[in-house]
Amino acid sequence: MNFKKSNYLSLLFFLCFQLIEAQSKLENFLTPSDTLNKRRQNTVVITETALASAALIGLNQIWYADYPKSDFHFINDNDEWLQMDKIGHMYSAYHLGRLGSETLSWSGADKRNQLIYGAGVGFAFLTSVEILDGYSAEWGASSGDIIANATGTALYVSQELLWNEQRITPKFSFHTTHYANQRPEKLGNSLNEQILKDYNGQTYWLSVNLHSFAKESKIPKWINVAFGYGSDGMLSGNIQNDIPISIQNPERIRQIYLSFDVDFTKINTKSHFLKTVFSLFNTIKIPAPTLEYSANKGLKGHLLYF
Repeated sequence: MNFKKSNYLSLLFFLCFQLIEAQSKLENFLTPSDTLNKRRQNTVVITETALASAALIGLNQIWYADYPKSDFHFINDNDEWLQMDKIGHMYSAYHLGRLGSETLSWSGADKRNQLIYGAGVGFAFLTSVEILDGYSAEWGASSGDIIANATGTALYVSQELLWNEQRITPKFSFHTTHYANQRPEKLGNSLNEQILKDYNGQTYWLSVNLHSFAKESKIPKWINVAFGYGSDGMLSGNIQNDIPISIQNPERIRQIYLSFDVDFTKINTKSHFLKTVFSLFNTIKIPAPTLEYSANKGLKGHLLYF
């Protein structure tokens, strides 16, 4: 073996060793602590507080600064967007709370603190946003939003108390629609904006893990059945909102879906890195064959729906 080949192989072995060592350190870092690790707990609390504070300050400066302030007030927007925005609040509160609880679990905090302080993160943050809304003359705090936030948090906490696991998981899917091109200022110009603003393309799901309800069965642990809710024909919050005369106001319809899904957290793996990745992916409904029902179109099938 010549000198150059020897150096090349040595460098290759060194890089492989470094990669293995880095993966081992990452795996050790992601492994939850068996007992309370105060250093980890402090890291979680400081990080979550800093991120939430930065998000609220940024939101206040970027979103609310251009609109006049007012005394704190409530509005009733429960009839807008066919309640899609309310379901979105529930979804967000659930997953922010789940993330808060899981990070406290990683620090070794006991179950009580995970559910009180961890799962409460989503509700506290989203309620803070409602307070900002309440002091804006353009909007106002919504009691419906606050109830939806509480519902999302309760969905997570109640399952942990009842089953010590999450058997029913809210999930999200999105597809682009032609409505955004008609009112981009309302429904979004870019794809990122449309995902947040175009309720016509959003679908919210309750993904139910079948094996969790039939543990003695041979149903694969990761197979779910998902029940979805969506809507169509919305160019504004409600039909009373001003819509340009040049744009025809379509019929608003509700849509119900039935589909298959995957619970990524039920896939067996010893890797805490993969468990972390699977936990993040478990917020999204996978594309799958789907049945759709709406009052005006009846029952129809989709080979793949997202």
